Amino acid sequence: MTARDARALRAHALDTPTDLAPSAVRDIAGALTILLADMFALYVKTKNFHWHMSGPHFRDYHLLLDEQSEQIFATTDDIAERARKIGGTTLRSIGHIDRLKRVLDNDAEFVTATDMLAELRDDNKQLAAHLRETHDLCDGHNDVATASMIETWIDQAERRTWFLYEATRGAGG
Repeated sequence: MTARDARALRAHALDTPTDLAPSAVRDIAGALTILLADMFALYVKTKNFHWHMSGPHFRDYHLLLDEQSEQIFATTDDIAERARKIGGTTLRSIGHIDRLKRVLDNDAEFVTATDMLAELRDDNKQLAAHLRETHDLCDGHNDVATASMIETWIDQAERRTWFLYEATRGAGG
């Protein structure tokens, strides 16, 4: 078996029947994979801040970030499975996540609670914007199922943004 035959066999093994055009599958699965990388990066960042939270509102913020990280993580399987369901592929490694993610890491030794919440607020707001872009892409390819799922994720990102915004209003460093 030649290398070309082996690639064709592997590609065929991952085929999923769909009525979406091959270009739609490529574009939507690619966009979903980038969103998935963002979700994993945001999940880890939210857990990082959850683990390293300190200060007078520790319990409230610690619980808020735990709840938010669980919600973010819960979307990852849906995103990956949607990419596969339409006939695409998705993430394969942490390196793949690192190459695609748009959420910036924060490896600082210490970050104030207010700065943590503000950074996550901005990350979630940016995520909502990326979700809207992907929704528009899905609309352009008449992929109503993916667009419908994305609408829920936009609502969740906006809610997280709102909670983080309210937690930081009038707060000092």
